[in-house]
Amino acid sequence: MGKKPKTPQQKKYEQLEQKHETKRPVLINCVKAFFVGGLICLFGQAVTYFYIYFFNFTEQTAGNPTVATMVFFSMLLTGFGIYDHLGQFAGAGSAVPVTGFGNAVISAAIEHRTEGLVLGVGGNIFKLAGSVIVFGVFSAFVIALIKTLLIKWGVI
Repeated sequence: MGKKPKTPQQKKYEQLEQKHETKRPVLINCVKAFFVGGLICLFGQAVTYFYIYFFNFTEQTAGNPTVATMVFFSMLLTGFGIYDHLGQFAGAGSAVPVTGFGNAVISAAIEHRTEGLVLGVGGNIFKLAGSVIVFGVFSAFVIALIKTLLIKWGVI
């Protein structure tokens, strides 16, 4: 099926729309996202070293408490309204690290708190993050299944 030709009125509207459209600074947005995401990851690395140095974790065992700490900090900053400003400034730079997950979870809880703890907070807390959790669990299952088969067949 081909496209329908545009009427002169549609073409005129399209030109008007392009004339008034705000030009987005893509390069600057990418640089901001890169540096803010990098700073978040740098802070996460510092948290990892904190657990290694003060609690005698290894690099492998420090991962889980680091993730939990980063999610906690992002939830705390979201509760105080700071993470929202960071997200507006950095865009995807604040959403991609694990802190974006914490922000998504707590934002839904804050938004629906007036509806009560069970139906409001409990019913909506994983609204945005639920798909991330399902995809993560399913992906981990598939990878574990592949690894198990490769070990059983003697490839690994």
